Amino acid sequence: MPGAIRFILNGAMQSVADAAPTTTLLDWLRAQGLTGTKEGCAEGDCGACTVGLREIGPDGRLATRPVCACIQLLPMVHGREVVTVERLAAPDGRLHPVQLAMAEGHGAQCGFCTPGIVMSLWCAWHTEGPPSPERADALLAGNLCRCTGYGPIVAAARAAHDLPRPDWDNADAAAAPARLGALSAGPLDYAAQGRRFLAPDTLDALAALAARHPEATILSGATDVGLWVTKRDFDPATIVWTGRVAALREIREEPGALVLGAGATYAEAHVRLAALWPDLGRLIARIGGAQVRAMGTIGGNIANGSPIGDMPPALIALGARLILRRGDGQREIALEDFFLDYGKQDRAPGEIVEAVRVPTGGPALSCHKVSKRFDQDITAVLGCFVIGIEGGRVTHARLAYGGMAGIPKRARAAETALLGQPYTRETVEAAIAALARDFTPLTDMRASAAYRLKVAQNLLMRDFLERTRPDLATRLAPEPV
Repeated sequence: MPGAIRFILNGAMQSVADAAPTTTLLDWLRAQGLTGTKEGCAEGDCGACTVGLREIGPDGRLATRPVCACIQLLPMVHGREVVTVERLAAPDGRLHPVQLAMAEGHGAQCGFCTPGIVMSLWCAWHTEGPPSPERADALLAGNLCRCTGYGPIVAAARAAHDLPRPDWDNADAAAAPARLGALSAGPLDYAAQGRRFLAPDTLDALAALAARHPEATILSGATDVGLWVTKRDFDPATIVWTGRVAALREIREEPGALVLGAGATYAEAHVRLAALWPDLGRLIARIGGAQVRAMGTIGGNIANGSPIGDMPPALIALGARLILRRGDGQREIALEDFFLDYGKQDRAPGEIVEAVRVPTGGPALSCHKVSKRFDQDITAVLGCFVIGIEGGRVTHARLAYGGMAGIPKRARAAETALLGQPYTRETVEAAIAALARDFTPLTDMRASAAYRLKVAQNLLMRDFLERTRPDLATRLAPEPV
């Protein structure tokens, strides 16, 4: 295994052998004099630190995605290419169209956030073509501007769509696969300053390392662990990173199920999940910004055991099962059984989350998220419901909530109140009353216990109204993104 972090930075090969494994990409870039990348929040919320990350994806094609350099650990760019705002202009100084649109549209004032905004638009340019006017708002949901206001910025993003694609940028993208191929970066065993960072490139090697180092921190997308580093001075002795295991990012169909590799990011899974469950697609579009969705993984959001993670309640409502691996052994459990108590999961030392198996073909899933902001905000209460109705009676009911307990949890008393009963307002009101037996929520900075219970009850009524009153459904449903 190579002992140095090897990657490409703005077209040039890099080899780093002395940085601490928990050094963030942002800190390292700024130490190299690339100060266009800014630190605003150090937690992945504001987008000022956005850079582009290029790699050969699981499908063998070049992928470009935005990432938050403030929480991306430097060893995580091993085998990849980092593109910063300093790379965008032509060698002769001509601005890239997204830069030109921002400048001419007065989209910058102090300029602190501007490089991150430009990089978000540039990454979208290379992912889906010049940003369409309809997508501008969604593409910039992960970027905070502190002084200009969003009107000129959104207008600039829309204007960029009509500008010609630059020849130098096209040529650079065309040459990127050859650069990455020449890099030939395999698994990584990196040690510096008394700390170790292990990045295997096969599932077997990952399982063996995790079993051999049960004390290690398992790192996936860093949208959680990265904050431990920047906010809590977390400095683990050993990190095992899952990001170089292509098999973990696989998304495949099986008879009656969709199997999501634990390393699949939200961005990679979004289209497939939205096609099967449109409400889940809408929910994912509200998880962080584009940068966070490009980093955060399905398995990471499960393994960290958060009671307010948005994916587990939806997957629990769908009846998902979790595939766990420890060394050569594998086991499968219902996802709802994985969460035991706050901060406690049914995962043995050295055991990793390998995949999630989600049944398909059942009743529709509906998701209702309540948060203080529509985009990129932590959930106060999330209700995810799968209700089957035949002949006017409830034949299937799985109701899962987030934010109502120390774990994501099913509302079993409410389910019992629905099953076998006519699907009427009276039945739903009985289920609403039963929710008080299912949950004793807590009060915290996001919501009071009384508010949470009332919202959870109201979401069940809202779901009933949307199902039975088509005239209300269009007005009440979340706006598609």
